[in-house]
Amino acid sequence: MRLNILLLSSLLLFSSVHAALPVQVDGQLLPSLAPVLERVTPSVVNVHTQTRVRVRSPLMDDPFFRRFFNIPDRPRERISQSLGSGVIVDAQQGFILTNNHVIEGADDISVTLKDGRTFEGSLIGTDPETDVAVIQIEADNLQALEFADSDPLRVGDFVVAVGNPFGLGQTVTSGIVSALGRTGLRGLEFQNFIQTDASINPGNSGGALINLRGELVGINTAIFTPSGGNVGIGFAIPSTMAGYVMQQLIGHGEVRRGSMGVQVQNLTAELAGAFNLETGNGVVIAEVYGDSAAAGAGLEPGDVVVSIDGRPVRSEQDFRTKEGLVPVGQGLTVEYIRDGRSRKAEMMIEALQVLPGERFDERLAGATFEQVPDGMSRRSGTRGVYISKLARGSRLWREGLEEGDIIIGINRKPVTDLRDFEQILRENNGRLLMQINRNGETGLAVLD
Repeated sequence: MRLNILLLSSLLLFSSVHAALPVQVDGQLLPSLAPVLERVTPSVVNVHTQTRVRVRSPLMDDPFFRRFFNIPDRPRERISQSLGSGVIVDAQQGFILTNNHVIEGADDISVTLKDGRTFEGSLIGTDPETDVAVIQIEADNLQALEFADSDPLRVGDFVVAVGNPFGLGQTVTSGIVSALGRTGLRGLEFQNFIQTDASINPGNSGGALINLRGELVGINTAIFTPSGGNVGIGFAIPSTMAGYVMQQLIGHGEVRRGSMGVQVQNLTAELAGAFNLETGNGVVIAEVYGDSAAAGAGLEPGDVVVSIDGRPVRSEQDFRTKEGLVPVGQGLTVEYIRDGRSRKAEMMIEALQVLPGERFDERLAGATFEQVPDGMSRRSGTRGVYISKLARGSRLWREGLEEGDIIIGINRKPVTDLRDFEQILRENNGRLLMQINRNGETGLAVLD
């Protein structure tokens, strides 16, 4: 009897909890996401890529083996294929937002719409630092997905993922926002991921994460999985970040990033104690570069940056992400703490330093040097200065150097940035013994 009373009480409780919901049966309306998805799913596409990879057996390098079996001396090709997703963001121009890793290195890109039509895709631009890419198709009757501001998202908000998992075809899954501001994914310089438990699997990459109004709040990018399948931990690039990168790629074919001109580090408990601050959000300025925007605004080593344009700075990664999403030439406001007092500084983001070789030494004419970005440095494990452009016939070109070579030392002194590079060259007018890193291997080049 007691069991029956408990069961009846539970049913009554269930009924009262759901009484406010529009749940009705026998011909009455039921709650459904179908009306929203009918508007959204035509904007989500399948992206199919093919990459031609040359393969060569070690036996093919043996002239006797080739002559004996009468095998022509040409490498064979292997076709590598991959599947992903994309989101139509401009119906008139045919622009589609997806992940860089979906189309990276692809020789052929094809896009299939929900209605079954397939079109050849052309690459507009990629940004490996955020894993964003834009492709374009020429097609009529496209439907674009509306962007939403991802900044107001809260943990617990309902979201829906739309994509092409495992190549099965368009699939919809739902969940909530599990966390915000996630970082730590390898190989990406700028990270501020939305974490969700909506099922995301291989093939969902580049697909849409939408809110219940059918607006784009993120681009599905990665999953954390020990098994290769969904375990309820997926990551999406916030729409605010993806939209900024998209505009840069469409406008310039690349992302033109700038810098304040500072090096920062996390505000640890020890540093907070040294500055008589409570442990919390913020980063400490370790160094201010001369002639930089930060130097002109009066920032100094030891200042603790707590916000950029009113948005809290939680960590070094957060600082770099916010800095990297401000266009070159745009002003910003930095709030910082010095001597226990809160202050503000106004500055304008300046282009990353790119210097011609002749500024350093006439023997370096024809080359352009850039500091190795933090993201590239973490991937390669190498800091230094790399050759971003090199003219054929120049002195360095004749010495065998190539674009992309990283100079990590000169005359047995380490080179970690452009300032080291300039200082060492200023002190050495004679022979230059340059230590070069190329694709992870180190060699030497001599310049008399």
